[in-house]
Amino acid sequence: MSNGTTDTSSGTMIAGRLNVETGTFAMKEVPIPEPGPGFVRVRVGAAGVCLSDVHLIQGLLRPQFLKGSEVTLGHEVAGTVDLPGAGVTSVAPGDRVVVQAGYEHNGVTLTMGVDYDGGWAEYLVVPAGVLVPLGEDIPFDQASIIPDAVSTPWGAIASTADVRAGEAVGVWGIGGLGAHGVQLLRLIGAAPIIAVDPIPEARERALEFGADIALDPMAEDFSAAMKAATGGRGLDVALDFAGVDAVRSQAINCLGLRGRLVLVGLSGKPMTINDSTGFSYARKQIRGHYGSEAHHVPQLVSLTRLGRLDFAKSVSARIPLADAEAAVKALDAKEGNPIRLVLIP
Repeated sequence: MSNGTTDTSSGTMIAGRLNVETGTFAMKEVPIPEPGPGFVRVRVGAAGVCLSDVHLIQGLLRPQFLKGSEVTLGHEVAGTVDLPGAGVTSVAPGDRVVVQAGYEHNGVTLTMGVDYDGGWAEYLVVPAGVLVPLGEDIPFDQASIIPDAVSTPWGAIASTADVRAGEAVGVWGIGGLGAHGVQLLRLIGAAPIIAVDPIPEARERALEFGADIALDPMAEDFSAAMKAATGGRGLDVALDFAGVDAVRSQAINCLGLRGRLVLVGLSGKPMTINDSTGFSYARKQIRGHYGSEAHHVPQLVSLTRLGRLDFAKSVSARIPLADAEAAVKALDAKEGNPIRLVLIP
């Protein structure tokens, strides 16, 4: 077509589809979607593979607002505008964009790749309002991970935890979220940044991403090392990216006066504060966190375009979309201890 769109009439595409009733995930051939008024079809350039996707396949997470029993996975997406629907003037065919991971509809927050079809496909259709201009500088594979692997820790740090320059921050779990959490804490001037992970390679990664100290939570001298790292005053902020009960108990004990624990990793299990009197006496806090807010992704795109952030080290592997099942298995098994695996249609 002369306007730069792709002629997809009566066409089909491959997509990674999950049947939430049977728990079956498979690559399928499905019709290429058409955008209605106010919506936009995006040709996917890259889509991240997140542990949440693995949890959806395993049934640990379930869609709350999905219509029907099947959904195309993928909530980390960057690509090119292919076809704007009627009434859309904010973007044009050929525009490079990042796709926000959800939107609000009738007072309900819907998550892409969970409650409606996501980006493990050649094309997806989304509301025009979730598209963030990308410019020409950031590769799709690096841009695709911004809407979750980067924006979730950014939201936890900048909004929920309200971290200030000079505050001592502990980061538990240096996977896809935690590694970027370290990088973002470095950006805003947290000090010291103390990474905590039982895997030696993860601790090495934390230091590469900007942590001042990396500790093994299983080490006998852990408490003494944390005390020394904070000058005896304890942490101002502890970020739990692991969603593990033992992590939360340990993190609470590491908090100093008015310290706040932010729960980013999801466990779905009850929490117990062993020393509730000491918790109250020190005026500690526990804050829940989920995802990010609408302004966070544009902020991060701007910071990246200005050279403040670089995600070249974040993409552990680029995998063909057709091999999405293998990517899921690799992430679940932590093969190679990846930061982010990215699917390329």
